[in-house]
Amino acid sequence: MHEWQRGSFTISTEKSRIDVAAVHDFLSHSYWAAGIDVPTVQRGIEHALCFGLYDGAQQIGFARVITDYARFAYLADVFVLDAYQGQGLGTWLIEVIMAHPELQDVWRWLLATRDAHALYAKVGFTPLTEPERWMSRMSPARAALVAAQNQAQGHQHEPDDRSG
Repeated sequence: MHEWQRGSFTISTEKSRIDVAAVHDFLSHSYWAAGIDVPTVQRGIEHALCFGLYDGAQQIGFARVITDYARFAYLADVFVLDAYQGQGLGTWLIEVIMAHPELQDVWRWLLATRDAHALYAKVGFTPLTEPERWMSRMSPARAALVAAQNQAQGHQHEPDDRSG
């Protein structure tokens, strides 16, 4: 377990400290995981290196890294609650993740974002140089859910759910 402190704010990798209900509440209303259920959130937490962001005891942010600790890491489910944005906490969270001692030798990092490119560029993320070499697959159940959400919102395009 690792912890970082900045004033009243703490980042911790201690999974028992994660407020699963708070993480679920945010993710279930996010553009990348809308409709996600609690068991799926719990399973994601169990099988990832998680970083909780706290103001005292209150969970105010979260991120997780899905990794083999050697060649690949995928950064997912990054958020800071709206009331805490604009204080540099998102940048701090990403910097802490990238400085984590067990992740220093990871060859390749990936993430997907619709609106936070500038945040991730601060720590070296760039657009894919050869996107044609990459492919993705969405489970049929998730594809159906995303398609239904898009239809309900009046979107006529293919499902676009790149967060995993």
